[in-house]
Amino acid sequence: MHFTINAQLVDIWKKKIYPAAITVVNGKIETIAPVETEAAGQLPYILPGFIDSHVHIESSMLVPCQFARLAVVHGTVATVSDPHEIANVCGIEGVEYMIENGKTVPFKFFFGAPSCVPATIFETAGATLDTGQVAALLQKEEIPYLSEMMNFPGVLYNDPAVMKKIAAARQAGKPVDGHAPGLRGEQARKYIEAGEPGQVTISTDHECFTREEALDKLQYGMKIIIREGSAARNFEALIDLLNDHPQHIMFGSDDKHPDSLVAGHINQLCARAVAKGIDIFNVLQAACVNPVLHYKLPVGLLQPGDAADFIVIADLKQFNVLQTYINGELVADKGNPKIESKPSRVINNFNCNIKTAADFQLRYNGEKEIAVIEALDGQLITNKLMLAPKTSDGLMVSDTERDILKIAVVNRYANAVVAISFIKNTGLQQGAIASSVAHDSHNIVAVGVDDDSLCQAVNLVIEQQGGVSCVSPQASLVLPLPVAGLMSAEDGYEVANAYTTIDAMAKSQGATLSAPFMTLSFMALLVIPHLKLSDLGLFDGDSFQLVKAVQ
Repeated sequence: MHFTINAQLVDIWKKKIYPAAITVVNGKIETIAPVETEAAGQLPYILPGFIDSHVHIESSMLVPCQFARLAVVHGTVATVSDPHEIANVCGIEGVEYMIENGKTVPFKFFFGAPSCVPATIFETAGATLDTGQVAALLQKEEIPYLSEMMNFPGVLYNDPAVMKKIAAARQAGKPVDGHAPGLRGEQARKYIEAGEPGQVTISTDHECFTREEALDKLQYGMKIIIREGSAARNFEALIDLLNDHPQHIMFGSDDKHPDSLVAGHINQLCARAVAKGIDIFNVLQAACVNPVLHYKLPVGLLQPGDAADFIVIADLKQFNVLQTYINGELVADKGNPKIESKPSRVINNFNCNIKTAADFQLRYNGEKEIAVIEALDGQLITNKLMLAPKTSDGLMVSDTERDILKIAVVNRYANAVVAISFIKNTGLQQGAIASSVAHDSHNIVAVGVDDDSLCQAVNLVIEQQGGVSCVSPQASLVLPLPVAGLMSAEDGYEVANAYTTIDAMAKSQGATLSAPFMTLSFMALLVIPHLKLSDLGLFDGDSFQLVKAVQ
């Protein structure tokens, strides 16, 4: 393979843009030679490919090979991917599945060793990864880092198992990703140093939702990943940091649903940053260079001798991608993936029976107030409200007038009593929605206006052994996710269209959240404050304990 591309080279290292001829031989860049031309303004631009520096592929509802087909169209050539979603369901087999499936396509997936499976002891997961298994994963060449250390209390209080996993990463010479929402000051410093005073041990965080929090962590040597996903959106709060800290900022989506991925990826963040007046070279430093340097990734950066991982774009404002190359192979051309859609095998872990409406009843015992989860659009954090319940015939029920609806979490790994609480701000006026994508243990989470609808939505998911569902008095829809109850192996564009349809149905029933299913999936994520619901009961993220266990 031998070809040459003439384009305006965006040289991030020298902070220059000039016409050049880039010659590729056998998948590597052989030469880059400046050229003189009067038609420079008519040439497209060439620059290194984009990297999503923190993403859970599973949240796209697509297996890796299908994710790649959608991502390359937007100039993404690599991802730093935490497979802890499938690990919580299928254990080591799940991690190996992601690596194996990712290798079937010309795309650079870099999967980490999940650090927290299960994420907490206050929920039922499908698997456990002990310190020995994590250490063994870190010895693998294709595992370049320890995935996000969500058990920040375990770090702060020197939990032996947590510290052994961190020590295994240090011994392997691999970085440790962080997850420390809201930690500031001395607690942030202690978390970052993780038992090694004066050392930056946990070196990234993607959970900052205020500028002040990010600055706190930057001063202790941490790198900040600006997250902009389908539900959690921190770009606006953090992007101004990029001009002052260009070497220490990266971009990540964390969790991105298939319809969002069809619309765009890291290229969208570049366009938004440039529109805000952020220096173009700082933007590309974050989008292309910093992840490669931090994680020591074998991804080319448009230098002689590098792998030919680069993109050709029309302009440096909209970042519309004309072509994407990985190892010199054309993988996307004018909005069309050149990666073939291939069949993938299915693995799963699903073992619960069909439910009845009575399983979703909640007895009223004279409570004047109950704890209610307040969902916040565009955020993973929730608020804890104390509100009077609505009752009927001795039961606590949903209250659509106050937008306080029943939320349920159903153990998918065994038959168990359903955990029930209440949530505000979903907006549903009729029916119910349910999903087996429920971070991090991925039990079934559902919200509904009545017990019959809740039961029907949950049973649709159980019947498919995983999926997302929506029911109304007139109709029902389900998008099957048979791979671990998290992903589909079908064509990514078809899955995206099916998701768009079910998302629209939920919104037609009153759902006011910008991404109702994505937000729903985080209502069982106990490691994000303040109030969440697991299959074992209502959980307070501040005191880190169950405040109302399932009876």
